[in-house]
Amino acid sequence: MANEQPTIAGKDYVRAVPNTWWLQRKTYVTFMVRELTCVFVGAYALFLLVLVSKAGDAAAFDALLNSPVLITLQIIALPMVLFHSITWINLTPKVMVVFRGEDKVSPALIAGVNYVAWAAISVIIYGIASCQG
Repeated sequence: MANEQPTIAGKDYVRAVPNTWWLQRKTYVTFMVRELTCVFVGAYALFLLVLVSKAGDAAAFDALLNSPVLITLQIIALPMVLFHSITWINLTPKVMVVFRGEDKVSPALIAGVNYVAWAAISVIIYGIASCQG
């Protein structure tokens, strides 16, 4: 037992942090709002799963789409999902540093490619959805 370190009794210092810490900087506020938008993204994903489950029953599908609660959810979810997507794409160059040889690829190019991919996928989904209706 020669390797045992003596323990020192005492309290660790824990700095008090106010509940409004996230209001001190714009980046903190943006972070917290983006985290809040995750709730709406998740709720909309659940809505889509329920909608797909009703695809075989035209009356239930139509009733679900015309529900005032779900229409309200969609109206609220759209700006939330857009904000979430835009801020996430803007963060992409910070977390995904790409090198081409010895040089870093421009952050604007990385974000731009993500925006183009987002737009292309949106157009493809719109095209598929408009052919079905």
